[in-house]
Amino acid sequence: MKSAIFMRSERLVYRLTMVRDVEMVLTLENDRENISYIIPWSRDEHITTLNDSDKRHIVIEDEELNQVGYIILAGLENPHQNIELVRIVISKKNKGYGREAIRALLQHVFGELGAHRIWLDVKVHNERARQLYLSLGFKQEGILRECIKNGDHYESLILMSLLRQEFTTP
Repeated sequence: MKSAIFMRSERLVYRLTMVRDVEMVLTLENDRENISYIIPWSRDEHITTLNDSDKRHIVIEDEELNQVGYIILAGLENPHQNIELVRIVISKKNKGYGREAIRALLQHVFGELGAHRIWLDVKVHNERARQLYLSLGFKQEGILRECIKNGDHYESLILMSLLRQEFTTP
């Protein structure tokens, strides 16, 4: 079987997600540490993404090839060279994996994919993620006020982006 590994960083390996990985993805999404920060997808939504040429679904593994998270990108075919970081979820918190993965991802997006801009949205209450993005050079562009209904209340999203000329290689 051809290796789906397409990128490496100091401690992590990045490979294309396969159908067999979707259960891990669903487990991470529904974990109580993560669920309040994302909008979980169904199994079918993830599987559809695996075969969508405009999207890239990526599993993150440590040096021992243990799964430690995943990333979803969208906009690979965007004529304006804008790529969306749809989601990054890390299972092993406080190890620097999120920072390392985003740095590697930025090198991939601006280098190999030739993007002009990467953007994301983050829930207002996800201060930890927002601070991480700011520390990596992302700029806050605005707030989508009360745009997500969650039970009996609404949540707001912060839009953030990073332009190629703002990105500095670590």
